[in-house]
Amino acid sequence: MFYLRPDDIRQNTEVPEWQTLFGDLARHARDYRLERFYRAGAINADTPLAEVPFVAMDFETTGLNPKKDAIVSIGLVPFDLQRIRCREAKHWILNPHRPMAEESVVIHGITHSEVKAAPDLLLVLDDLLTALAGRVVVVHHRTIERGFLDRALKARLNEGIVFPAVDTMELEARLHRSKPLGLWARLRGKTPASIRLADSRSRYHLPFYHPHHAQTDALATAELLQAQIAHHFSPDTPIGDLWV
Repeated sequence: MFYLRPDDIRQNTEVPEWQTLFGDLARHARDYRLERFYRAGAINADTPLAEVPFVAMDFETTGLNPKKDAIVSIGLVPFDLQRIRCREAKHWILNPHRPMAEESVVIHGITHSEVKAAPDLLLVLDDLLTALAGRVVVVHHRTIERGFLDRALKARLNEGIVFPAVDTMELEARLHRSKPLGLWARLRGKTPASIRLADSRSRYHLPFYHPHHAQTDALATAELLQAQIAHHFSPDTPIGDLWV
């Protein structure tokens, strides 16, 4: 996971009616894997959080721009409010088919020889979409996971992908960035609360994990959402209040 500056966060105020949208997309999807993914459907927006099947997802990439960068690894961890299913977690290293900058290698630790021997995204797409189907995806900054996956599929299939997501970074922004700092606070040297993954986790006294491994960051994101719900929401809160 790359950590972006707070200014990179974009709020999306228009949330689709996901059940209807998935039905439409299933009818028009040209690729059988996407059709099957959409036909699995989206849960109702009124579904309480206690009944929602989640899957945390994280990408490592060659950079931050989906127009010129590519996915290097994907981590998935399924969970619900009661349990994180680590035995069902998945991790893939992928060939980005482009040079990796040395700074990105230093960040995520995936070497040139590893990606050279790794498969293309298309070879794991069936397994990836099967793991996502019927679940609500949880990410820490949806621009990366939704943007990169959509762009990658458009390049390979000539059709992209959309899906509902709970963005733990966006939830932290709601809680800690809803009001700008006043003049007096700024004069006293206060700065906005960090909503990066590790800093967000520390507010809930969650353990530190070494960052920039897709599966570990997915696990960290799953734990963060569980903590956010326990502290700020209710198991009866409808998923429609959180997803975007």
